[in-house]
Amino acid sequence: MIQEQIVVQPTIAAERFVLRPLRRSDAGLIAMYTADRRVAEGTRTIPHPLPPGATEAYVARALAEKRAEDVWVMDGSASGHVEVIGLVSLTHMDREQSEIKYWVAPAFWNTGYASEAVAAIVAANPHRARTLFAEVFQDNTGSARVLTNNGFEYLGDAEVYSVARGATVATWTYLRRMD
Repeated sequence: MIQEQIVVQPTIAAERFVLRPLRRSDAGLIAMYTADRRVAEGTRTIPHPLPPGATEAYVARALAEKRAEDVWVMDGSASGHVEVIGLVSLTHMDREQSEIKYWVAPAFWNTGYASEAVAAIVAANPHRARTLFAEVFQDNTGSARVLTNNGFEYLGDAEVYSVARGATVATWTYLRRMD
């Protein structure tokens, strides 16, 4: 018998979906979405093409007891949508800070789901962070709008390596003070 680890992480209500902890059963839809070059190239770490087992390894890390990152699924099933619309995560940093990351499946782009997910995480503040950080690639102005619409302030420019692009990409860094 296979037993799935219980992840102690709150479920967070949004208007059109819930943010719930990741499940092993989410791997299929996550793999389908992240195999899309557009999704992978919008992130630092998702490779393209997506190698076999990459999604399962990601899910295993997200479910580990001593994980570095808490991952929530944007689950629209209660509203008649698919079970996985996208993901949002928080990574603990030092000094009561966390970094927020998110992606939405292309079928749901320009629908406000990313903004709604970020707003729900900000309102719930499950890490009890004093400051949230985020970064977006400079060619992804939609993600920059998601952050600014949720009270994040521009902090500066940087560069990071994107595995899918195989290149260093210019980024904008944002912060949101939670005090």
